[in-house]
Amino acid sequence: MNVPALMATYQLRQREYLLRITRAMTSRLDLPSLLELILSSAAEMVAAPAGMIVLHEPMPSASFEVDGDGMAVESEPQARIRTTYGIPAELLPAFAPLLRPSSRPLPPDSDGASSVQTPGEQYRRDLERRVQDVEENLGRELGQVLGLPLFFEDELLGVIYLFRGGSAFTQLDWEFLEGFALQAAIAVRNARLYAQLSTERSRLAAIIEKSADGVLILRPDRRVEVINQTMEKMLGRVAADVIGQPCSQVLDLQNVTGDDLCGNSPVDIPTHGLRCEGELVRASGGNLAVSVTYTPLFDESERLVNVIANVSDITRFREEEEMKSTFVSIISHELKTPVALIKGYAQTLARPDATWDPETARQSLQIIEEEADRLESLINNLLDVSRIQAGDLRLDISDVDMNRLLERIAQDYRTQTTEHQIEVDLPDDLPLVSGDEERLRQVFTNLLGNAIKYSPDGGLIRIGAWVDRKAGNEDKRPRLVVYVADAGIGIPEDELPKIFDRFYRVDSSLRRGTAGVGLGLFLINAIVEAHKGEIWVRSELNKGTTFSVALPIEDENGPA
Repeated sequence: MNVPALMATYQLRQREYLLRITRAMTSRLDLPSLLELILSSAAEMVAAPAGMIVLHEPMPSASFEVDGDGMAVESEPQARIRTTYGIPAELLPAFAPLLRPSSRPLPPDSDGASSVQTPGEQYRRDLERRVQDVEENLGRELGQVLGLPLFFEDELLGVIYLFRGGSAFTQLDWEFLEGFALQAAIAVRNARLYAQLSTERSRLAAIIEKSADGVLILRPDRRVEVINQTMEKMLGRVAADVIGQPCSQVLDLQNVTGDDLCGNSPVDIPTHGLRCEGELVRASGGNLAVSVTYTPLFDESERLVNVIANVSDITRFREEEEMKSTFVSIISHELKTPVALIKGYAQTLARPDATWDPETARQSLQIIEEEADRLESLINNLLDVSRIQAGDLRLDISDVDMNRLLERIAQDYRTQTTEHQIEVDLPDDLPLVSGDEERLRQVFTNLLGNAIKYSPDGGLIRIGAWVDRKAGNEDKRPRLVVYVADAGIGIPEDELPKIFDRFYRVDSSLRRGTAGVGLGLFLINAIVEAHKGEIWVRSELNKGTTFSVALPIEDENGPA
């Protein structure tokens, strides 16, 4: 075959393979399969029995290393063999020299020749050294090796290496493959961009789906396009029932403050977005205090594409605000009363124009002492709350005789009330409890005091205990269960889950006329938990309340 015919054949083959790679650019955006097509096509074009593609992988994030001058410089991309053709997998480690970063410019030759080289010459010299290192690793010669750099603009994406025994690559092969490499580089770049876009899209979807806040993505007509899991839980509805619905029917807010894009009154969307707060009506029942931020997204033509509604549950913050307000109100009231009494009686006793008989003076001083004790108790409770919140509630552990402790507490209160009958029903052989005796005294003193306070008509108050050896509790340990039962006004069923909260007091007419700040049961619960125990309550309106405290004990075989 003459030279013109040979050239025509090569040109025809070139057009065929360039057509294949062009089709691959539009139909194959999966990088691994695209690389296989590129390598097999290149090898077939020049009859190379073996080859590989090495890609310079972009770093997952900005990575830096320190140079010789102690300066931080960006690390070079890592090179990896991404696909092979005709090379056994067990031989791939020997090709590691082909993965090294490109070497620096060569020094002058030994004969003093200039070190100035063209990029092509520099690349070929560098490739020769790499091939020599690979041949040393393999223990045999590779023959003819051709390296085709994959350049996209000024970025080196990788290299196609082709290996062909003793038959040298011709200048025509070079020219033919250079055009092919240009198309291959474009295809690789497109596939990488597609993979990067897919990764970013998946990352964005995961961020939206797993966000702790509720997220709604609205179309320009304000219908729901996307809803995440958190928003589903807030609404008590599933995505299938929400997608495509007007947001006014989905994000139904009451008592709104601010600008509600999804409200009944139309609101224009400013470029900086909107914000409002309100109570979200839930399909599952009940309302949820939320804050909603509407953020518009515009395209390059300033046309509205979507609106992102970010919904935050602010129920806890509302409760905290209410709790702070309640705290200030209660504390100010509870402080004013004893301070006013102490000040009043002290001023009265100190009057220079009056002479008091000993009994009057004694009664006045007794009231001053009682009110000072009340102040001290309130201050101590507040300090205990601070310690609990800081995780610094300390216990002075010792063996506590519960028979003696409960009998003493009952006897102390018998002298303080004539309207109540306090009975103690304790077995003689109650085991010792390992705990802080003063803290446990605080627990049962508070429970007995509440039983008297909330039994205004008097009646029977019972203190009892038994040993629970059935180990029905979660940690399977025997427990001493102590109960305090009264026949008082009781607690409404819907309030039982809240009675151990800070500053919570049962809503009743008796409460409004009874001193207290709602810290007693909160402290009791914290002390019992610090002893690794449990407290619970059973109550019925107008029939009484029973508090039970379970504390771990030592069994016959030793410590529990």
